[in-house]
Amino acid sequence: MILGSQPDILVVGEASDGRQAVEKTRSEAPDVVLMDVRMPVMDGIAATREICAATDARVLVLTTFDLDEYVYDALQAGASGFLLKDMHRTELVAAVRTVAAGSSLLAPTVTRRLIADVLRHRRPAGAPDRRLAALTPREVDILREVARGQSNAEIAAALYVTEHTVKTHVSNLLAKLGLRDRVQAVVLAYESGLVRPTAF
Repeated sequence: MILGSQPDILVVGEASDGRQAVEKTRSEAPDVVLMDVRMPVMDGIAATREICAATDARVLVLTTFDLDEYVYDALQAGASGFLLKDMHRTELVAAVRTVAAGSSLLAPTVTRRLIADVLRHRRPAGAPDRRLAALTPREVDILREVARGQSNAEIAAALYVTEHTVKTHVSNLLAKLGLRDRVQAVVLAYESGLVRPTAF
């Protein structure tokens, strides 16, 4: 009802379980899929993985808790972000528009805390990550700032370059690392040890 009331958003289908969500996405070809984590038949993580592998749809995953153990898995499955179910309706609408426009979105109250908490146990301290070897020193700097939650404008100001240059570097590093979007870049930065979890 919330999304359907917007003049620029068309709800093309609804699903009662994960398998149905995958099938509807294939048949209806939506731009954005709003995916619940916990569903019957097939959970939201598995459904997200199938949708991201087989379609161009971008997935926004809904979670009840800001430290839901499944969020990291959802991002790894290809989700473009996740939202909390207690968000305001205007935030939901804005999130769908943001992801439809090609950007990524993490619930602002949990972005750094969640990633730091989950990834703290995902990789041994000091373990090297060969994926970063493909990046130039400047791209590594950009990735570090992206992982810290900085916008392109903020990165440009911090590194004394233009915003266009930052956008170019972000596009290049995503391509080199084989990542879909900034969300996956943030996960990789923490997972690789480029950015270390801090106390929140």
